[in-house]
Amino acid sequence: MTQQRTLSRSSYILVICCIAAIGGFLFGFDSGVINGTVDGLQASFNSDSAGTGFNVASMLLGCAIGAFFAGRLADRFGRRTLLIVAAVFFLISAWGSGVAGSSMEFVIYRILGGLAVGAASVMTPAYISEVAPSAYRGRLATIQQVAIISGLFFAFLSNYVLAYVAGSAMSELWFGFATWRWMFWIELIPAAVFLVALLFIPESPRYLISTGKQGEARRVLGLVMPERDVSTKIDEINTTLDQDHKPRLSDVMNRTTGKLHGIVWVGIGLAVFQQLVGINVVFYYGAVLWQSVGFSEGDALLINVISGAVSIGACLLAIALIDKIGRKPLLWGGSVGMAATLACLSYAFSTATMVDGSLQLSSDMGVFALLCANLYVLFFNASWGPVMWVMLGEMFPNQMRGSGLAIAGLFQWLANFGITMTFPIMLASIGLFGAYGFYAISAVASVFFVIYFVKDTRERAGGDGLRISHHVAPMA
Repeated sequence: MTQQRTLSRSSYILVICCIAAIGGFLFGFDSGVINGTVDGLQASFNSDSAGTGFNVASMLLGCAIGAFFAGRLADRFGRRTLLIVAAVFFLISAWGSGVAGSSMEFVIYRILGGLAVGAASVMTPAYISEVAPSAYRGRLATIQQVAIISGLFFAFLSNYVLAYVAGSAMSELWFGFATWRWMFWIELIPAAVFLVALLFIPESPRYLISTGKQGEARRVLGLVMPERDVSTKIDEINTTLDQDHKPRLSDVMNRTTGKLHGIVWVGIGLAVFQQLVGINVVFYYGAVLWQSVGFSEGDALLINVISGAVSIGACLLAIALIDKIGRKPLLWGGSVGMAATLACLSYAFSTATMVDGSLQLSSDMGVFALLCANLYVLFFNASWGPVMWVMLGEMFPNQMRGSGLAIAGLFQWLANFGITMTFPIMLASIGLFGAYGFYAISAVASVFFVIYFVKDTRERAGGDGLRISHHVAPMA
C-alpha cells in the first residue's frame, strides 16, 4: 500500500510539473514559429530590412519586461495565477499575430506574446522547484529546457508541414488565409491546452504559506510528499521565508567602491556571449538563411526541423554530462566547437556565387554548410544553451542572487534583441560571410572569457530549491 501511494504521488508530481512545463513548450514554439513566416511578413507589410528585423525581434522586448517583473508579480498574486495570465497572453498573441494587417498591429501582439514568454521563463522552473520534493527536483528541473527545445522543434515541424501542404508560406491554405498566418494560429492548440490544464494544478505551497494559507499549503504538500514529512516541510518553508532576502539593485554594488561586483560583470558576460554567437539567428531566420544561398523554401524549412531534432539530442547530452565533467569545461569546449563551425560556415557562404540574381552554393559546399550548421547547433545546445543558465543560478551569493540574475537576464534578452534585429541589416550589407564571421569572432572571444574569468560552479550545485525571485529561465 505504501509503495502504491508513493507511485501515485510520484505520478501526480510528474503530471503537474509537465503541465507547468507546457509554458516552456510555448516559450520555444512562440520563439521558433517566426522562422517560417519572415517572407510572409515582409511581403504582407512591405517592410525593409530594418522593419523586418524589428517585426521579428519585437517579441524580445516583451520577454525582457515579462521576465524582469514576473517574480515580483508572482509573489503578490501567486505562481499559478501568473501562469494562467501567461496562457491567456499566449492565446491572444497567437491569434493576433495571424490576423494582423500591419507591422504596428503585429508588433503589439508579438510584444504581448513576449510578456507571456518572459513570465513563463521565470514561472515554470520556479513552480517546479517549489512543488517538487528535493529527491526529484534536479531531474524535474530539466523538463523546462527540454520543453523549450521541443517547442522549437514542433514549431519548425508544423511550419514545414503547413508550407508543404499549401505549396509555400505565401500560398493560401484554409478559408482563404495565407499559410504564414496559420503557422501562428497552430499555437492556439497548445496554448488552450495549457490554459485548461492549469486550472487543475495546485498553487505553490511556498506562496500559500507566504500569504497565510497554511491549511491549503498543508493539503498541497500532502499530495506531493508523505504526510509525516508535511509539518517539517512547513516549518522549513517558514524558516526560509523569515530569512528570505528581497532583491534590491543595490545588492550588486560594492559599497566600498560604488561599482558593480566583479561576479556581476561575469554574469553579464555569460548572458551576452550566449547571444553574440548568433544562435537565435538560426532559430528565427533559418528559413531565410538557407533560401538566401539557393535552397528551396521546402528544403529550408526541413533543415529547420533537422536542427530542432539535433537541439533536443544535444540538450539531453548536456544534462547527462553537466554534473560529470563540470560547467566550465562544457562552456569552453562548446565555444571552441562553435568558433570552428561558425568559421567554416562563414567560409562556405563566401564561396556562394550569383545565379539569376540570387546567391547559390555549389552542391558540395551546400552539404558542407548544412553539416557545419547542425554541428554548430549541437555544440551550442550541449554547452552554452542550458549550462549558462545553470551557472547563473549557482554563481551568485545568496544576498545578491535575485538582483544578479535579474540584471544578467535583462542583458541576455537585450543582446538577443540586438542580434535578432541586426541580422537582416547585416545580410543586406555585409552578407552571410560577414555576419557569420562576426559570430565566429564572438565565439573565439568567449573561449578566452571562459578560461580567464569564469569559475566552475559544480561544487555549489544542490540546495533546497530555487526561490521565485532567483531564477530567469533559458532562451535557446
